[in-house]
Amino acid sequence: MKAHYLGHVVFYVKDLQRSLAFYRDLLGFKEVGRVFNGAAAALTSGRTHHELLLIQVGDAPAPPSGRRRGLYHIGIKVGDSLDELRAAKQELEQAGVVIDGMSDHTVSQSLYLHDPDGNEVEVYVDADEATWKNNPSAVLSPIKPLQL
Repeated sequence: MKAHYLGHVVFYVKDLQRSLAFYRDLLGFKEVGRVFNGAAAALTSGRTHHELLLIQVGDAPAPPSGRRRGLYHIGIKVGDSLDELRAAKQELEQAGVVIDGMSDHTVSQSLYLHDPDGNEVEVYVDADEATWKNNPSAVLSPIKPLQL
């Protein structure tokens, strides 16, 4: 067997409308439809049928903070240039989203933030693909601070 790509992520969320305001209205995913009597929504960036499924669970416990086993973060590509990442940063900040960190990973440049339920989200752009296609170990390059 050979994995082709990561197909989708499913999050349990406290408030579906609040999470849709973040993932659909702010980050730009398109809502495909609802399931579970409207308690869940499927979203897509257009790459496939859905990349994200949000399921409302109400006041269930939030994910613990700090280092732990389980999901660390998801990455969402928002463009192909630093100008697009700068624009995303400005849009996020205008919406009141706190940027927790910015990193240059050599193969990509990233902003780190949290969704309304505390899940970490990486918003990124890829560097020129020749950077990692010609040197796959570039993904292991030391992380550098990013200045936008």
